[in-house]
Amino acid sequence: MSGRRVVVFPSAAELGTTLAQLVSSRAEKALHDGGSSFSLGLSGGSLVTILSKELPAVANLDCSRWLIGFCDERLVPFNHPESTYGLYKNHLFDKINIPEERILAIDPSLPAKECADDYAGKLSKALSTEQIPVFDMLLLGMGPDGHTCSLFPDHPLLQETQRTVAPITDSPKPPPQRVTMTLPVVNAARCVVFVSTGGSKAPVLKEVLEGGEDHVLPAALVSPRQGELFWLLDEPAAASLTSQVERPGPGAKL
Repeated sequence: MSGRRVVVFPSAAELGTTLAQLVSSRAEKALHDGGSSFSLGLSGGSLVTILSKELPAVANLDCSRWLIGFCDERLVPFNHPESTYGLYKNHLFDKINIPEERILAIDPSLPAKECADDYAGKLSKALSTEQIPVFDMLLLGMGPDGHTCSLFPDHPLLQETQRTVAPITDSPKPPPQRVTMTLPVVNAARCVVFVSTGGSKAPVLKEVLEGGEDHVLPAALVSPRQGELFWLLDEPAAASLTSQVERPGPGAKL
């Protein structure tokens, strides 16, 4: 995969600063190239903490023309501690000038299938497509089992080719009911950025980035067809890797 860049930072703090600059620069590029908006898909977990700290610190950040969606979401009320939208609303959205109507959230009052269909419709309308929505950038995390979004190892959703947003009612990680972008949407994005930190991720990162073809984990199936793919890691997460990686100096931009 020639387009993949694996970039290792001394700590999660340096990683976070570079991530925020990468998001900002891709937003500027999308808008400068004539786009009416910059579409960004967010994931939960540690990304909420990193982005909430680093994005508001970017100088002259203007999010007024951003369009924000979610790579997956738990089917819980927004005030529930497991709600990804709720976490971002409490920790990030109030700190940046993103208009509320430009944040695409699920309707958690709907059953899983209806919720997924409703959200797929929102994405299609907002991104002006009847086919596969193309995001400018998706930010992804990865679980210790190699899952990303709510696409879990050996799950039938890994084979999904028709739906852009799919329901999942048997998530092996609670809460069990979720909706998730499918691989066709993830791999249509113009830029995909994985963020993975901590030593607990080292074994699965080795399998995903350097493993064979016999048992491919969900995160290894992310390969944007025409876009960029970044893996941003800290040193503990990258500890088991033997392949060549980038180690940019302080203040370097991607």
